[in-house]
Amino acid sequence: MFESAELGHAIDKTTYKEREAALREALLAAQVELKRRGDFPVIIVLAGMPAAGKGEIANLLAEWMDPRHISTLAFDPPNDEEAARPPFWRFWRALPPKGTIGIVFGSWYADPLWHWDSERHQVQIERRIERILRLEKLLTDDGALVLKFWLHLSEDRLKKRLKTLEADPLTAWRVSKEDKHFLKHYEQNAQHAEQLLTRTNQADSSWRVVEGWDANYRALSIGQQVLDAVNHHLARDSIKQRRADAAPLQPSIDGVRLLDTLPLGHAPIKDYKQQLEALQGRLNGLVRDSRFARHAVVAVFEGMDAAGKGGAIRRITGALDARQYRVVPIAAPTDEEKAQPYLWRFWRHVPSCGRLTIFDRSWYGRVLVERIEGFATPAEWLRAYGEINDFEAQLDDAGVIVVKFWLAIDKDEQLARFKAREAIDWKRFKITEEDWRNRDKWDDYIAAGSDMVERTSTTIAPWHLIGANNKQHARIAVLTALCDAIESRLKRKD
Repeated sequence: MFESAELGHAIDKTTYKEREAALREALLAAQVELKRRGDFPVIIVLAGMPAAGKGEIANLLAEWMDPRHISTLAFDPPNDEEAARPPFWRFWRALPPKGTIGIVFGSWYADPLWHWDSERHQVQIERRIERILRLEKLLTDDGALVLKFWLHLSEDRLKKRLKTLEADPLTAWRVSKEDKHFLKHYEQNAQHAEQLLTRTNQADSSWRVVEGWDANYRALSIGQQVLDAVNHHLARDSIKQRRADAAPLQPSIDGVRLLDTLPLGHAPIKDYKQQLEALQGRLNGLVRDSRFARHAVVAVFEGMDAAGKGGAIRRITGALDARQYRVVPIAAPTDEEKAQPYLWRFWRHVPSCGRLTIFDRSWYGRVLVERIEGFATPAEWLRAYGEINDFEAQLDDAGVIVVKFWLAIDKDEQLARFKAREAIDWKRFKITEEDWRNRDKWDDYIAAGSDMVERTSTTIAPWHLIGANNKQHARIAVLTALCDAIESRLKRKD
């Protein structure tokens, strides 16, 4: 894989000067069009041998183009805030918005590359590679242009480069212990790098190996490849014209849908207050358990309008210290959120260890309202089932307890609650024209919700389907399921 990057490629100064001016002009023009269109980001991953010129390339690209629309994303080992969340949380937060360019150092490839030689890390490395593949596929499916460059040096040239840098007092600081260790075990590290690049080479996010010895060749080669790739991406008719990389939905031959079969009516609970207080006390004790400091909770509430999501959430928060939780109400995405993959706005709210985040509506809007209203294409919402399952699996891997609730009521109960809200001044704000419009699409939401449960109710994050015509029953059921989920996870030895 690296043979062609050890041939001694070089460009003389005269040729470089001649080509540089035209390349800079073309890159700037492409960047202006990218910004004007604003329908996809460019993500440039720079990796490679030590001292191969990654920093110089990043600086040069920022010099050649408008740096106001370029973000340089450098990832060191995780700090305390990052270590308290799933590993990919920090990468999601830093993704460049559509219409801009992000240059990534120390990316999601750092751990697999530097820890490949440790047998005890093999399982984690394999899992990390799977996560990388899925992340890059999600990004490219969403329209992003992902360019991955490996800057290569042969063993002899790496040795010369490090020796030259170390001999100069002004550059000696650039040679680290890790660089020397890499050189000492060059052959083994090169083999690991080749395996990693081979494993993560995908059609829409392939690796581009560039010899890093000659600065002129390195600059022109990468600059031209960036230009060609951006122009090719800009020339496409539509970024959203993607195939649905998911199995088609199964038709309901007999018309029976899962959410139509739920028992909704329950008798009043005579000792409701006593049960509520007992469950709230149980929840409070669980989140103060010393073992909970290694975990977090993400609670998701979905269901028909007026199904009682807010009331159930208040019974949860009533048991907690306000400093320990956050309730995130989800509405239509903002302009900032529209400029990112749809899961971005949810990743940014993932709680740290010892905390709870409660989502009033969630990422499931992709396969509910966005599907029904046509805000997402069929390809987008069909892919979303798998993307959501992967997102929740990453949360679970990091110790986050994912608890999902669908609160179900029938149409008569919904109508009664709508009218009751309209009759009370301080509840009138809760009923909107959109609620009435959604009611007209009741069957569509039942069908979409049934498909959602079928495709996203997993062992690690099952759906709790709760009949909510009786509010007391629903609140007790929610608290019971939440406490059971936390208690079960705290008992696990993982």
